[in-house]
Amino acid sequence: MPGGDCPQQPGNPRPEGLRAHDDPAPASPPGSQPRRTARWPRDPTRCPGRWPALCSQSPDSPTRRPQQGEPWCAGSTRPAQRGCQGPPGRPLPPPPARRPAAVGTARAWRLRGCDGEPRAGGKSPGRSLEGKVKETMHNAFWDHLKEQLSATPPDFSCALELLKEIKEILLSLLLPRQSRLRGEIEEALDTELLKRKAEHGALNVSLLSKYILDMMTLLCAPIRDEAVQNLENITDPVQLLRGIFQVLGLMKMDMVNYTIQSLQPHLQEHSIQHERATFQELLNKQPSLLDHTTKWLTQAAVDLTMPLPICLDISDSTTMACSSPNETVSSPEPLSPTMVLSQGFLNLLLWDPENEEFPETLLMDRTRLRELESQLHQLTLLASVLLVASSFSGSVLFGSPQFVDKLKRMTKDLIEEFDSRPEEAMQTVSEQVSQEIHQSLKNMGLAALSSDNTASLIGQLQNIAKKEDCVRSVIDQRIHLFLKCCLVLGVQRSLLDLPGGLTVIEAELAELGQKFVSLTHHNQKVFGPYYTEILKTLIPPAQALENEVESL
Repeated sequence: MPGGDCPQQPGNPRPEGLRAHDDPAPASPPGSQPRRTARWPRDPTRCPGRWPALCSQSPDSPTRRPQQGEPWCAGSTRPAQRGCQGPPGRPLPPPPARRPAAVGTARAWRLRGCDGEPRAGGKSPGRSLEGKVKETMHNAFWDHLKEQLSATPPDFSCALELLKEIKEILLSLLLPRQSRLRGEIEEALDTELLKRKAEHGALNVSLLSKYILDMMTLLCAPIRDEAVQNLENITDPVQLLRGIFQVLGLMKMDMVNYTIQSLQPHLQEHSIQHERATFQELLNKQPSLLDHTTKWLTQAAVDLTMPLPICLDISDSTTMACSSPNETVSSPEPLSPTMVLSQGFLNLLLWDPENEEFPETLLMDRTRLRELESQLHQLTLLASVLLVASSFSGSVLFGSPQFVDKLKRMTKDLIEEFDSRPEEAMQTVSEQVSQEIHQSLKNMGLAALSSDNTASLIGQLQNIAKKEDCVRSVIDQRIHLFLKCCLVLGVQRSLLDLPGGLTVIEAELAELGQKFVSLTHHNQKVFGPYYTEILKTLIPPAQALENEVESL
């Protein structure tokens, strides 16, 4: 496949930025300089780290899952061999638990991560007990390997297993048509040949590691070049092998991520069709399966006919419309399918936990919606605190990005316990914020707050703990209307005209809006036909024609 115009191979997509060669010039054998080949255009895009369970990873991979079951040789997909005292590797994950058959189980077949929402990689155990045990086991293995290689004569039992695993990983990164490169790797890392060398004490681990690094340089995506180059500076063979496994794990993750991304449109379309067909089967058996969904959309239509509440103490720009978030809404919006459905999705973020009549079409998304509701609540408190603080700080101090960032970080940490102790949390916030403002004004040589202003600042911040607080109510309205604009106009267009009080949390709002739009967009694709039939009974035909919107 010469040049960069080679077609993609089914089932073996190449990560963007990977070297593109049918059969690149073979890497140099151990002891000689490797031949460098041309590269694909560099793509600095960071690997999203999705689906870590689909690829084998090194013992030190930060996203590797905890070990279970029988002993497995570190870095290997096979049981440990005699003489290898390494820590257990990753066995096959247990089968997923069966979901109970209940209303809405059609969503159980959704291929999570294919609905447009980014997925994070596996979580590292960190400094928990599990993480400490895992780290101790890994250190013990690499110490044991060091003792084996330092012995007289050297014991290469574990080293041979590691080299065999490295060979398999390198071969898995090749395309089917790269036969010449495949043959070279098979020859240079031939298992039987390495065993015979080990028996005669002629196995040079350092030289083989250098050859492996040269091969990794040819195969890795440009984003991994720096990591591979850093390995070239390691002289200790054990630490070098440990680093090689870490980077190879990342390279395998790159390949898996790109494969998933390339297949995502096809998987998503299949998921939509499968969910809809499965839900239709349930609906045929239970004709009343859409009763709660109908009530949900009916309430959304009623809400749109009601005037929006206005807080008199704050600028009436809070009642923005989606066409321009800073315009005042003086009358109810005309009903349209898009607006009713958008209002319905917004109502889900205010759902009473005691209300069991949750829409059947969204049952499988209920947990995710609760997470978004919690995130929205935290942003409401954060923006309220920053809005009050800005009115006492002055334009000079609040115009400092460093001051605002410090205030945001401090407030985020302090409001984490708001749900369990709202009054105590806001008491702490008021004291810390007022102290930070006072100290910052002093450091900048500005006039400090008077005692009356300090008391007023603390009082207003403490009032945010009350749901009926005007500042908090206004910020809550603005965020909800921003999310409504995201559903109608898109996230990027909605960010162009943020109302006052929300600009300081623009990044957080963009993240929240993207998650919310992703969830609702997939739901509309699956259940759009059902929503259309329900909305026909809620919107008068004449009004529906007058307010034409794109079909659901």
